[in-house]
Amino acid sequence: RLMAAFTGEPKKLDIDQCRRWAADFDSWEIVDSVADLFAETPFWRELVDGFAEDDREFVRRTAFAMLAWSTVHLKKEPDATFIAYLPLIERHASDPRNFVKKAVNWALRQIGKRSMSLHAPALALAEKLAASPDRTARWIGKDAVKELTDAKQLERLAARKT
Repeated sequence: RLMAAFTGEPKKLDIDQCRRWAADFDSWEIVDSVADLFAETPFWRELVDGFAEDDREFVRRTAFAMLAWSTVHLKKEPDATFIAYLPLIERHASDPRNFVKKAVNWALRQIGKRSMSLHAPALALAEKLAASPDRTARWIGKDAVKELTDAKQLERLAARKT
């Protein structure tokens, strides 16, 4: 499966094939590798939305791993696309399952590090989560705040002027 993730061509995948693969995911390593491939398909947003609502741990992780990868690789995607996913992140920030919470955290941090225009809304959500009574949301928020307020991260963002 890892070989397929590394050699797969996003334009040759179809959405049903992606869903079938996701149904068999059983490790974070597979998820994170394949999510990178899925994030470059033309239907990646539809996959994120569907996978996020799936109760299976590794399928839900796929949604947030795809978000994290897409913020890095999809340079031409407008920032508005990622702002629109902040409510999804907030909605699933209370999922206590280890592999889900880490991917939700990863997606939030990556969105906040993509550009100056995304930094403020991502940091605001991170601060809101950090103040949450929910233990998982609080962990996600505190960890994201720590990274998004790091001096080196802020310096890097300011240098990009976006």
